[in-house]
Amino acid sequence: MDDRRTIVVLGDSLAEGLGVGHTQAFPALVQQRIESRGLKYRVVNLGVSGDTTTGGLGRLDYALSLKPSILILELGGNDGLRGIPVASTKANLEQMIVEAKKAGTEVLLAGMTLPPNYGPDYIRTFENAYKDLAREYKLKLIPFLMEEIARQLQARPDLMQRDGIHPTAEGHRLIADTVFRYLEPMLSKSRS
Repeated sequence: MDDRRTIVVLGDSLAEGLGVGHTQAFPALVQQRIESRGLKYRVVNLGVSGDTTTGGLGRLDYALSLKPSILILELGGNDGLRGIPVASTKANLEQMIVEAKKAGTEVLLAGMTLPPNYGPDYIRTFENAYKDLAREYKLKLIPFLMEEIARQLQARPDLMQRDGIHPTAEGHRLIADTVFRYLEPMLSKSRS
């Protein structure tokens, strides 16, 4: 029997590892970091390419049925890319956060941004939705999941696939570093 605590990554193509596969996607790499530190957690990757916050909400019951200690909520990017009203995205994220907290699950919220062609007002409102929810519900927030990729991209175009949206295996390593930096203090806190 597996006596490790569960971390669920409820996400989209970034979690799923589109173009690189499950074993090179950031959730698998976070699992490696956890194991290398001897922590007793298993990461369950519930990433689905193209998923929106509406889809995530539809999958939340299953995610919570796994009794996770921590839910890494990595959704909203596809909502933004489709121009879905931010209020709708925020309401879906909020409902997932409320349900998770009700189930006794800690939430790590992964923030996202959008390409500049979406306009500064929409982008600012979109980014602020994550910040507002994190503040209101006292959540750990990763301000921008792909912050390290964005910081290094000009010098390292190999961090992104040709579509310019999905990271390469090397990019996923940077995302895993970012996620683990925010996740590790939560793990120490919830050690059994």
